[in-house]
Amino acid sequence: MTDVVALGEVMLRFDPGEGRISTARTFHVWEGGGEYNVVRGLRRCFGLRTAVVTALADNAVGRLVEDLILQGGVDTSLIRWAPDDGIGRSARNGLNFVERGYGIRGALGVSDRAHTAVSQLREGDVDWDAVFSAGVRWFHTGGIFAGLSDTTPAVADEAMAAARRHGVTVSYDPNHRPSLWAGRGGADAAREVDLRLARKADVVVGALGLAGTRPGQTRVGADEVADALAGVAALLPGAKVLATTLREVPSAGVNDWSSAAWSAETGFVTGPRMPALHVLDRIGSGDGFAAGLIHGLLEGAGLERALAYGTAHGALTMTTPGDVSMASLAEVEALVAGGSAHVRR
Repeated sequence: MTDVVALGEVMLRFDPGEGRISTARTFHVWEGGGEYNVVRGLRRCFGLRTAVVTALADNAVGRLVEDLILQGGVDTSLIRWAPDDGIGRSARNGLNFVERGYGIRGALGVSDRAHTAVSQLREGDVDWDAVFSAGVRWFHTGGIFAGLSDTTPAVADEAMAAARRHGVTVSYDPNHRPSLWAGRGGADAAREVDLRLARKADVVVGALGLAGTRPGQTRVGADEVADALAGVAALLPGAKVLATTLREVPSAGVNDWSSAAWSAETGFVTGPRMPALHVLDRIGSGDGFAAGLIHGLLEGAGLERALAYGTAHGALTMTTPGDVSMASLAEVEALVAGGSAHVRR
């Protein structure tokens, strides 16, 4: 049985460490992807049984991505394998080059992901009733997958509808990437898709991404978060929980980190504040937040406690390299309880 299933692209991440992409001679490789990172964190940190629905070209690079997923403990049985034509003309695997940033130099991502196998998924390619009939408790997808191509929004829609038919809780993260929508309607098209899909979700992570009239257009101050989430709630009458990270970036290596959420039962709730949090690699921290939040909600911990799990797990994800969490549940619990960075022997 599987607890949580995600739908999304899994790319091979190339990391130049402390250097720059443009001058690197060696790279460390990881796997990563907005939706996948959530189920990877739920498996490795929180011990839930998870799976990812994705597609890969069946070549050595695709098998490397599969091997990395297997090391993360995520079930690979739902991966669809596209035939390899030798040069990636018909289908290929996504690559993501990422600089962590330092001081005044922000993080930089250079993705190479057009025409990937997963972007070519269409309605009917996946038997979603079979996926959700085996006791799945939660389904997660987001705007990165939906932005991959003209066909992927319908696939996400189909999956979310099937999950709801089977009584599975559905979460969605808008997670806007402007590069995915360039030449395809831009921010206006992204917002239309995000709103359509978010209205079919029980839980929306990154809900402030839906504030305003275009993704990323509205800068929400700390004293405006409650009203902004209330505005998003009015757009999503079926949503049970709206959650968001809150981040100020005085430096690539030091972030002020917190979170907030809204539910019809609790109203507006704030998470723990972590000012001047030292950051090694911020990529994947929002996905780490989503994993901790989902863990808390699945455990019936209550929204405030779930926010604390999400905030702590996202913070710990920023202390290690790569997209994926290397945190343990004991570390998360200790941070939630107010633990410090004192050495442990």
